[in-house]
Amino acid sequence: MSDAAIEEVSVLSSIYCRDGEFQIVQQSAQDGLVVQLNCTGGRSGKLNVSAVFHLDPSYPSCPPHISISTTSLSKIQCHNIRQKLMTRAAELPPEPMLLQLVEYLQECVEQTEDQTGEQDGTEEEKVNQQEWTTVLLLDHIRSQNRYIRLLERWSQQLHLTCRLLLGRNPLIILLGERLKIKEFCHRLKTVKVDVDSSGKKCKERMMKVLAETPYSSLCQHSFQRFVVKDYKSLSELTAVFEELNLAELYQQMLP
Repeated sequence: MSDAAIEEVSVLSSIYCRDGEFQIVQQSAQDGLVVQLNCTGGRSGKLNVSAVFHLDPSYPSCPPHISISTTSLSKIQCHNIRQKLMTRAAELPPEPMLLQLVEYLQECVEQTEDQTGEQDGTEEEKVNQQEWTTVLLLDHIRSQNRYIRLLERWSQQLHLTCRLLLGRNPLIILLGERLKIKEFCHRLKTVKVDVDSSGKKCKERMMKVLAETPYSSLCQHSFQRFVVKDYKSLSELTAVFEELNLAELYQQMLP
């Protein structure tokens, strides 16, 4: 191992000097030097990345062998980062290059994080624009006329199909864009829609989402825009869901 290589490793150990951040895993005249760098990367500074560099005794005449691992990225992403580093190492002149490779590693991790964020954002946007069917459980409906007027107005404003089921446990079945369903739920919890036991206006803070599923074309013609229906027994409630072709969703909410 050349003096230049030993000096380079010494410089790296002084830069990455926090506990567990840099270590020499193996060192021998026959096999060369193996060093491991554990660092946080990405723009968020929250991606934990481990890079292992195996320096052959002839290093830097030949580039190091590199392996990358992290629980924050997929195996394919780690493989792609490793390939980029190996390509960069092959392009550099035959002189100590670890510091350059570590800096390039940080760039690769940032790029991968940005691409992952864009993909996640795109996927989330697609899901939010999809049609969903959601069942909500309300805590109580005391001021019935006011409550129902608000629900009808919101469903119209948000272009949601709504079936309000009045019984021992008031339920709402919503059909529409998932993002608009989320807005409907947000309004329930932030707007004073009902009155409490003392007659004071209150919000629906205890509302729960019992079940939700991507929209099924089976119920396309089963819904009208806003309908209020009473049920007095479990069998009547079951019949409502069967009528709307939502028996599977009903099974999902039973627990």
